[in-house]
Amino acid sequence: MKGIHRIIVQNKRVKYDFEIRRNITVLRGDSATGKTNLIEMIREYANNGSNSSIELVCDKSCYILEGSTWQGQLSVMKDSIVFIDEGNPFVLTNEFATSIQQTDNYYVIVSRESLPNLPYSIEEIYGIRLSRKYGGLKQIYNEFYHIYGRPQPHEEIRPDVLITEDSNAGYQFFSGVCSEKVTCISANGKSGILGKMKEYGSDRIILVIADGAAFGSEMNRLDFYIREHSNIRLFLPESFEWMILDCGLIKNTDLATILASPSDYIESSEYFSWERFFTHLLSDMSKGTYLQYSKNKLNPSYLSDTVKNILCKCFSDIHL
Repeated sequence: MKGIHRIIVQNKRVKYDFEIRRNITVLRGDSATGKTNLIEMIREYANNGSNSSIELVCDKSCYILEGSTWQGQLSVMKDSIVFIDEGNPFVLTNEFATSIQQTDNYYVIVSRESLPNLPYSIEEIYGIRLSRKYGGLKQIYNEFYHIYGRPQPHEEIRPDVLITEDSNAGYQFFSGVCSEKVTCISANGKSGILGKMKEYGSDRIILVIADGAAFGSEMNRLDFYIREHSNIRLFLPESFEWMILDCGLIKNTDLATILASPSDYIESSEYFSWERFFTHLLSDMSKGTYLQYSKNKLNPSYLSDTVKNILCKCFSDIHL
């Protein structure tokens, strides 16, 4: 499945109207915010259709996945939007993460817990906003292309420490552009970032750069820590590969259209996260050129003065 899909669910008392655009959307929030009511309405419609008191409008079939027989249920759900209420422990398992990678569905998961086995975007974590009888989704973490944290928009950041998510091409690039005044380190995976933040204490400005496309599971605990420590800044573009594609280095007539509406091009059964899609796209579009890209080892051309300066314009408020 790909594309943006609008879902309208209503009865005589309440109406929900929202859109989803990626294969994994997470609904989060306290009790009595409307999450369970939304699931119950979809369940009633799925069980009884037009004989229910529910009206559901969507261009895709909507189902509820729950209970110990979830694998059997999932096996017959194709090209659909699948809702999972909190309290279903299977969503925390590697078995579930592996199973949904092999499907062409979109998933909407209600969970107050982080889901470390799933690579979901920081931009697809929502709460439910109820206004009288009308319900919609409100984004919990706003657009993260810009700096996240306490400074006002466009305030310059001069970090003492830069922490990258992994040790691949992104880390190799940032360590190559950092001055001697900035310590650049790898967290060796997104789960290691919080530990590195704590390791360097609160007396230095720490900048974290990670792939926002798959960073959703870390945001809850990082956000809690950041609220208590004013020295932390986050820079979470979709991915390092997305930055390269977006900065104008790669010349391709289709690229601008793809970047303007990625949902229309990213097939969920092929790419479990958008980060994977952008890596494939960059590798394909740069193949055979001086900018040929490899995720494991950075092409030295990306550290040439000309290319480096173009890339650094993507984060011009950050001074390394």
